[in-house]
Amino acid sequence: MKRMNQNTVKPKMVFIDIDGTLVDDEGNIPLSAREACQQARENGHLLYLCTGRSKAEVYDAIWEVGFDGLIGAGGGYVEFGEQVLYHKKVTVEAVRQMVDFFNEHDIDFFLESNSALYGSRNLQGHLERRIYGDIDNDPSARAKKEQQPHPFIAGITYGETDLYKHDVNKVCFLENPIVPFERIKQEFDGKFGVIQCTVPIFGEGSGELTILGVHKASAIADLIEHVGISREDTIAIGDGMNDVEMLEFCHVGVAMGNAKPGLKAIADDVTETVLEDGLYHTFVKYGLIEG
Repeated sequence: MKRMNQNTVKPKMVFIDIDGTLVDDEGNIPLSAREACQQARENGHLLYLCTGRSKAEVYDAIWEVGFDGLIGAGGGYVEFGEQVLYHKKVTVEAVRQMVDFFNEHDIDFFLESNSALYGSRNLQGHLERRIYGDIDNDPSARAKKEQQPHPFIAGITYGETDLYKHDVNKVCFLENPIVPFERIKQEFDGKFGVIQCTVPIFGEGSGELTILGVHKASAIADLIEHVGISREDTIAIGDGMNDVEMLEFCHVGVAMGNAKPGLKAIADDVTETVLEDGLYHTFVKYGLIEG
């Protein structure tokens, strides 16, 4: 990629989702995306991860690409450089309610905090079936687990007997066909933000419970006010329904080619998929880098 003349384009603040936007379903970052991000920062633009993931899920391989900060936990945690703007946590009482409900209905889940992810009692086996396949009967699934261990599975803490944690950002739950997503949404409606999960492999009935009123756009608004960046100089790129507010708030909202139909419907623009170098093409189109 060619280096741009930094004086030709006013610096932008770009907010980039992770799953389905920066990384593919296997957790891999396309080379084109990696190089585009690095070149854009060299050109003077500010790049922020803006994700539903908590900080514990932002692995070194992602940070090594180079970013100026993080909006994590779907907007509940904001840091720029070495500074933390804020960190909003679920109350212990609310955590207890969620844990009890999911255990009672045999729904596998994990609690997200900045220090660790805590899995429910049957989560590990459920994740392995979804990510690797039938490891008990399928040799290729066993080989995949042994040869290509997924960092997400390895990054979760299992076996905790007390899941009434005090530092929870949000909770993710996996699909259980017996308990439809709408039932879970009904249970927690008005108490939490309830959205469908943005990781396809978890299943359409999977989802996230977030602090009510907290979303990516609210965090972006607080951050740009704090650092003195104009809303007109913001660009957002995402693929899931937890990116709706972000795409609507930023001056330019771009949906990936693999995005949910609902997100494409409200986006200013739709680019190619992750595997078709969608992030790179967006950076070129909006003048962040040269093609």
